[in-house]
Amino acid sequence: MPLAAETLRPPSRTLMLLEGRAIHELGAFLGALPLLSLAPRGDGHPVLVLPGLVASDLSTRPLREFLSSKGYAVSGWRQGRNLGLRAGVQQAMVDLVQDMNDSHGRKVSLVGWSLGGLYARQLAKMMPERVRQVITLGSPFAAGPKSTNAWQVYEIASGRRAEEEDPRFGGSLASAPPVPTTAIFSRTDGICAWQGCREQASAMSESIEVESSHCGMGHHPAAVYAVADRLAQREGEWAPFDRGGWRAMVYPDPDR
Repeated sequence: MPLAAETLRPPSRTLMLLEGRAIHELGAFLGALPLLSLAPRGDGHPVLVLPGLVASDLSTRPLREFLSSKGYAVSGWRQGRNLGLRAGVQQAMVDLVQDMNDSHGRKVSLVGWSLGGLYARQLAKMMPERVRQVITLGSPFAAGPKSTNAWQVYEIASGRRAEEEDPRFGGSLASAPPVPTTAIFSRTDGICAWQGCREQASAMSESIEVESSHCGMGHHPAAVYAVADRLAQREGEWAPFDRGGWRAMVYPDPDR
């Protein structure tokens, strides 16, 4: 089991209280839009953005609108609040990826925030022929659910045990998808233990660290820029994120 998944402790009460900065991070995102406009433009391929636990497409609207402005064909998940894998949720996501792939004639990039990132990884394992890449934001795929401060909320919302994995939905959460994969994480995440949100580096996978809250990661300027940078790569020419130059001042070394 990866990274002491059974014993990894959730973030401290102090870090949980600091999640209130997510509001200020939204303000920072709005203020940074002129600079974020310098992020590379996309090639128009479809991008599906999946929200976190008990969140809806409203929470990902800033990110989706920014990606749309960069030329992508962006969609929310269209299922209201994310209350976990209730009946029909998995199939609806599979159908949406298929529809986006078929209608655009191009593979779909999946961007998932927290629980949405777990879905993104599993969808890519189920249908790699339709998925271009996966980007997760604070998603605890490499550790057990009790390494988070949200596992009880998940059980109440979904009616399922937090430890319960559905082998029909992509298999093990910890194993990387067979497509280029980027895990964005923060050591000051107040919801999920950051160690469980990191991907093992390989020829097709990487981790990018940002200094962000969990609840604000989807609109944190550094995270948004990193998402845009990853999506802008040409299909079949994926390479790890370059921290050279000014980026070294914004993005800490994830292996430090």
